[in-house]
Amino acid sequence: MGFLSQNRIPRRKGRSSPWVLILMIGVWSIAIALSLVLALNAGSPPPVIAQNAPTFNQIDNVDVVQPEYQLGYELYLNTCSTCHIPIPPQVFPTQTWQQIIQDEQHYGATLQPLDGPSLLLMWKYLQTYSRPIALKDEAIPYRFNRSRYFKALHPRVELPQPVTVNSCVSCHPGASEFNYRNLTPEWQNSP
Repeated sequence: MGFLSQNRIPRRKGRSSPWVLILMIGVWSIAIALSLVLALNAGSPPPVIAQNAPTFNQIDNVDVVQPEYQLGYELYLNTCSTCHIPIPPQVFPTQTWQQIIQDEQHYGATLQPLDGPSLLLMWKYLQTYSRPIALKDEAIPYRFNRSRYFKALHPRVELPQPVTVNSCVSCHPGASEFNYRNLTPEWQNSP
């Protein structure tokens, strides 16, 4: 037995388990990844906001916008309010919004089409806060006076003819700031 114990290879002191090495590499990789993320976010420019775009009060909005749709909401407001008052997504069905944001011929004006992330962000916001057409034979409305949803939001209201985006201000004085909750005095206590 003395012979076997003498031929044994002695174990070196201080030798680590391979798991310790793997753990150290994992911690090191996570630290580098976090450092890169922080460095990239610190150097990113602030979001671009149109110079003439009005500021919008979130509380006066028709619906409170969830954080995951906030960027699409802001993009929608900043894009559309440069030419006309922004319209709440609820006034048109989802299918109408899908056509509107993809159509270069926008009510007689030629627009630069949205693409990539901008289109996707705006679409997610509009899709979430509008409702799809439920009736099989219903035509997709492209005008307010043909939208069942617009009419449902204005019961017993005698609408001016033709209904235009700018006619909203006659009853909703804050419409240019996307405030459709405040009404003119004649409509404030109406049913």
